[in-house]
Amino acid sequence: MSEQADGGAWLWVRIALVVFVLAWILGPDELRGVVPILPVFLVALGLEVHFLVSALRGGHRRAPDRLPQEIDRDRYGFRREHDDEEKGDGEDGDGEDVPFELEPEDGDDEQDMPYERAPPSRLGPVWRFAVGLGLIAGLGAAIWYVDSRSGWGSLSGETKGAAVQRFSEEAALIAEKPVSIRCDESRDYVGAVQHADGVAQVGGELAILTPEICDDLYRLAFEGETTGSRTGRAIAVLAHEAWHLRGVSDEGTTECYALQSGVDLGVRLGLSEGRARQLMRQQLTENALRGVGTLEYRVTSECRDGGPLDLDPADDRFP
Repeated sequence: MSEQADGGAWLWVRIALVVFVLAWILGPDELRGVVPILPVFLVALGLEVHFLVSALRGGHRRAPDRLPQEIDRDRYGFRREHDDEEKGDGEDGDGEDVPFELEPEDGDDEQDMPYERAPPSRLGPVWRFAVGLGLIAGLGAAIWYVDSRSGWGSLSGETKGAAVQRFSEEAALIAEKPVSIRCDESRDYVGAVQHADGVAQVGGELAILTPEICDDLYRLAFEGETTGSRTGRAIAVLAHEAWHLRGVSDEGTTECYALQSGVDLGVRLGLSEGRARQLMRQQLTENALRGVGTLEYRVTSECRDGGPLDLDPADDRFP
């Protein structure tokens, strides 16, 4: 690939990187929760290094033929060596054209014409590499600034501690024993890479949630804010992991129990009963629409009013 093609390709890569980062910063929280930003920057850095090394190893390239064409000779007075001779004299014995020579104008120095082009500078690729690193650093700083002032990461340590304590108390009511909830800010256990909003050992005492789930729960419990289906999802995840801590292992059964317990959990966190029930019914509908990768979490036909998994058969409302 030529240096020009390399430059054009990397220009579009840079534009795509800027557009994606802006979408990641300004877009919905779901995007930040699903797509980790670090791999994007690692790919961008790798491409920068690749283009730099390719450009530096490319060496000198043969200059294209820039000799005047026929129209140039007619217009500006360039002529072949034997233009004044009769037709056919400009061919050698084999019928091939004799290469033309440029005749300098009066006063021109022949040794200045034609001249050899200077070899391409190596500073160009290095400069583009420096610009690329500056762009990556600038976008990284912007993401750090936004992330540190929004979401779970923007809360103080004291506020986080109070929120986690509240989440643990709510989970303990469902698990029927003392348990602890932790928010995995380092994303070592949950998140997009692990394809999980929460994780808990069956029968254990600790459940781990993503920062996004913790933030939605905090907004509801401490600020009275709801974010539509995301609030319902956060309630369902907390209840789901609490049922695992209680000892239920099957994912479909756990989800069915979680959606029923989520109604009371949502009320305790600040929702009206009608709104809490609406959100859990929405989660039940979304459960049936999930992809093949989450089949184990789908509830069965037993998860219905009066069915084998109904926690309160006497109540005709479900969940």
